[in-house]
Amino acid sequence: MSTGSSTGSGAGEGALPRRATISDVAREAGTGKTSISRYLNGELAALSPDLRARIEAAIQRLDYRPNQMARGLKRGRNRLLGLLLADLANPYSVEVLQGVEAACHALGYMPLICHAANEIDMERRYLQLLTTYRVEGVIVNALGVPESMLKPMASGGIPAVLVDRTVDGLDADMVGLDNAAAARLGVEHLLEHGYDDLVFVVQPFEQVSSRREREAAFRAFAQGTQGAQGVQNVRATTHVLDLHEDASIDASLAALDAHIADAARRGARCALFAANAPVALRLALHLKACFGAQWQQHAALIAIDDPEWAALAGITTIRQPTREIGYRAVEFLHERIEGVALATRAAAFPGELIVRASTLG
Repeated sequence: MSTGSSTGSGAGEGALPRRATISDVAREAGTGKTSISRYLNGELAALSPDLRARIEAAIQRLDYRPNQMARGLKRGRNRLLGLLLADLANPYSVEVLQGVEAACHALGYMPLICHAANEIDMERRYLQLLTTYRVEGVIVNALGVPESMLKPMASGGIPAVLVDRTVDGLDADMVGLDNAAAARLGVEHLLEHGYDDLVFVVQPFEQVSSRREREAAFRAFAQGTQGAQGVQNVRATTHVLDLHEDASIDASLAALDAHIADAARRGARCALFAANAPVALRLALHLKACFGAQWQQHAALIAIDDPEWAALAGITTIRQPTREIGYRAVEFLHERIEGVALATRAAAFPGELIVRASTLG
């Protein structure tokens, strides 16, 4: 009997050794390929204890590693899940990815990660590519994937779970933050600390449902406080800050500076409410550059998302359970793949207020 995997015929010196095949294992164990397949598929009751021991020893000697892709395709399963991310540079996406990877490991899936870099055309190309790879399901956290791109996947038996945002016209499971509750939590905190000029700062939100929901909830709740006991003359406005248009960033920040100055002249206390971590970082850097280390005396800052740098900079945040969101998305998808789930579901997680110096004046 051989004691290791053999090299290919005619292989030159230094060539990589040929990987052992199921035929090599059968020959090493002195049995047929059918017995090896039964062993690999867990059908151990069909094999004698002696044969099981010989097969196990042969696998170890040859360092045999089964081709999981080929085995999966034979059964119509390949255990591949597609993960389409709009922005992998965003700490939110990285933390959701960690939850996705943990769930995939626990449930026996392999994630294929596609980073669209906030390009809608790239998102469309990746969805087409994932279809060709015959993934068993797709988790989508994308900027502007239209319903027309995802419906064919569903009709082809590839379920999709949406993270952080919905797609108009698509009936699919969704996992993310309870945006309305998070906006209310932030506004309540600011009002409790005496801020009466609130500015919600958000990237262009027409195509992204989570941004729309946060902005609408901010306006609805802030405006709804007018006339409430202990709350007087609250001013609530929305300011769009496009982080991907360099030409407009300076003008947008200058407009914010003018708003802060006007609030000071009126004797109002101004607070900026950032819709996510990238917006918060840009605002914090700008405020520090304009006003120095004591910038909190000029404008408060609160943000949805709690990246690591927020603690260092003393920024009040509303923390999302990002890893849990990623994990639940895979669980939803797994249940769809296994045919367990029927009705469309939505899991909206609560945010946690983390109070730091940026809103304490």
